[in-house]
Amino acid sequence: MKITDLLKKEGIALNQKVADQGEAIDIMVGLHDKVGNLNNKKEYKKAIEAREAKGTTAVGMGIAVPHAKSASVKKPGLVAITVPEGVDYKAPDGPSKLLFMIAAPDGAADTHLEVLSKLMTMLMNMEFTQALVKAKTPDEFLGLIDAQEAERDKKEEKKAAAAAPAAKAEPAKETKLLAVTACPTGIAHTYMAAEALEQCATKNGLSIKVETDGSGGAKNKLTAAEIKDADVIIVAADKNVEMARFNGKKVIKASTADAIHRSDDLIARAVAGEVAVYQHSGAVAEAEQSSEKESVGRFFYKNLMDGVSHMLPFVIGGGILIAIAFLLDDYSIDPSNFGSNTPVAAWFKAIGGTAFNFMLPILAGFIARSIADRPGLAVGFVGGALAASGATFASPGGGIPSAFLGALVAGFAAGFIVKGLQKVCEKLPPALEGIKPVLIYPLGGILIIGLVMCAINPIVGALNAWISNVLMGMSSGSTVVLGLLLGAMMATDRGGPLNKAAYVFGTAALAAQNEIGYMIMAAVMVGGMVPPIAIALSTIIHKKKYTEAERKSGPVNFIMGLCFITEGAIPYAAADPLHVIPSLMVGSGVAGALSMAFKCTLMAPHGGIFVFPVVGNVVMYLVALLIGSVIGCLLLGLLKKNVQE
Repeated sequence: MKITDLLKKEGIALNQKVADQGEAIDIMVGLHDKVGNLNNKKEYKKAIEAREAKGTTAVGMGIAVPHAKSASVKKPGLVAITVPEGVDYKAPDGPSKLLFMIAAPDGAADTHLEVLSKLMTMLMNMEFTQALVKAKTPDEFLGLIDAQEAERDKKEEKKAAAAAPAAKAEPAKETKLLAVTACPTGIAHTYMAAEALEQCATKNGLSIKVETDGSGGAKNKLTAAEIKDADVIIVAADKNVEMARFNGKKVIKASTADAIHRSDDLIARAVAGEVAVYQHSGAVAEAEQSSEKESVGRFFYKNLMDGVSHMLPFVIGGGILIAIAFLLDDYSIDPSNFGSNTPVAAWFKAIGGTAFNFMLPILAGFIARSIADRPGLAVGFVGGALAASGATFASPGGGIPSAFLGALVAGFAAGFIVKGLQKVCEKLPPALEGIKPVLIYPLGGILIIGLVMCAINPIVGALNAWISNVLMGMSSGSTVVLGLLLGAMMATDRGGPLNKAAYVFGTAALAAQNEIGYMIMAAVMVGGMVPPIAIALSTIIHKKKYTEAERKSGPVNFIMGLCFITEGAIPYAAADPLHVIPSLMVGSGVAGALSMAFKCTLMAPHGGIFVFPVVGNVVMYLVALLIGSVIGCLLLGLLKKNVQE
């Protein structure tokens, strides 16, 4: 696809006299509407104005590139006007004389974005832009673009051909200078900043690789080996980009405007080497990322942690709001509905529960995105939601949740499904390139993940039923052994099938309304309170075992644990399951066994510390909780390895 496939003769207005920015926008929006690019002219203008409100799209050098992605756009398109006398478009260096307006629909295809990115880089050639401003007719204007595009394509082909033999002759050649560029919409400034840095580096006899974080996902992505060998990395971005990978490297942070207008300064600073070393809070040690050929364990750990880090705010925020609901509620009104008996408590419970319910979709979605980039996000979200709802072939609306473990499976499955679709689609004709991200990946991916989760959830349901029957059979035997088992189960998968089976068994035991049933519920709750509290203690006592981010989040788990929100331990268990889960299982098992031995009872199915006033033998219940938490903490200190920040 060529640039002139998006820019039609009818969408060009030359030698305009424009009073101000607003009039320029009106003219260009009108051109888009005229050539049939819009399905709602008014809404598209609002989208353009909203983008300008975030910061001018004028890039200086007499150029402005207003742009917006919106559902009001029918098809991708480009229009242009020239204003020889200039218009004040809030540029940093004076009036703008050449203006292109980009219209991109939601989910714009990579093909169109690549064409537009090519135009943005061509505009960095001042002779070319001046010739466009002086053009007399739309045909001349289009001819200049065609000629410049052909010349650029020829140079790129020569550059690629020249680079290929060099790569073979010098496979170990190092990339000393790297960069990342990104703007909020990922359409214009991203690519202009990249071009400016590349031109400046070439002028100074340097090689540079620039990763562009555009609307279609990251292109020319920096590898772990390249990052390791780089002397300096320039991050020219107007939005958040992935920074953890640059931990311990010299990094220059700048805006895309800095890269476009002051690329000489940035390159000079990089060459001088007088740049601060970037320290990322909670970053994984670079030593573990030193090779592109990472181990299977490293692959799963890396992608899992991406999901966990995005999930954590939902767990903490929602969990604390639920805790506030228990604090404000009146247990005596209806013990079975504790947390929602009063209007104020019910409000906090509903808001906290809503945030909490995002936990599994977020976990699965961002695991999938880490594996397959943006196309994996929607498929992962759906997979996580299906794990939470428990959809099956017989009951697609839900019924047998697979919870935390199901969401983990959904996240990795979604990532691999989308990667597989991307591989299959590589052989499709170029004409179909545009429908991949907006149709093939989401439709095919969501359908397949739906089949996967509907197959997994019944297996989890059968497991739950079997465990419940086993526990029911044990209730007539040793209560201490039963308490040990129930406590350990509460600490295994924190919301998964084993945890849920133990909790459901405990709530079912309440229906018997006898001492054994109340003892079972008490053992279940104390077993679920121990993991977050043990984690919180360990992050304070064994600081070298945790990253900085984990240490900061650790104390919040005191609140989570005291409120019987076991999920607070999920991020820590997910990060190091082989050492954390056994430690927590032992601590929770001991607490459950002691609760049974002390004949502690509980008639409420939830509430944590807020229902302690109605716990039978509450003093010894606190002793069981304390002993279990301390044992879990000590085991964490013994089993976990020190982390390398």
